[in-house]
Amino acid sequence: MTLKTLIASAALAMAATGAFADDTASVTAFYDLLSNPGSAEEIAAFQAATADTWESVGDYSGATKSRDAFLGQMGGFGQLIPDLNWQIEAMHQDGNFVTVRSRATGTPVAQFFGVDGQGRSFDIMTIDIHEMQDGVIARSWHVEDWAGALRQLSSR
Repeated sequence: MTLKTLIASAALAMAATGAFADDTASVTAFYDLLSNPGSAEEIAAFQAATADTWESVGDYSGATKSRDAFLGQMGGFGQLIPDLNWQIEAMHQDGNFVTVRSRATGTPVAQFFGVDGQGRSFDIMTIDIHEMQDGVIARSWHVEDWAGALRQLSSR
């Protein structure tokens, strides 16, 4: 048996037995924090599920947000949107990447991005791609339909 054949056989055996890492528990901790941003338990779980150097990437500006900055932002969201819920609707892992389609809902209690929703709620789709390293999230790219949320909050 050649080395190439041996490596291919080992890879097939790992795939057949599911020996590749399942990082969905770490990624789920991310969404548990989004739905409970003021919970000390969820903050600790998020910190355990993310690398110390974790980065949040929300656009192509090159700017990233650190884990501490993200936690600060989420604390503000928790006060502004006390009923914030971030529900995972689909999750798929391919190697070191976990892609999540989720639904974010909530009712802001004050102005949200300059819009006074007057008790209205929003319901939007979000897409995230999480890069995993050694069982923790190293980087997350995300897109949320905040424009859709603002339209819903502005409607009469």
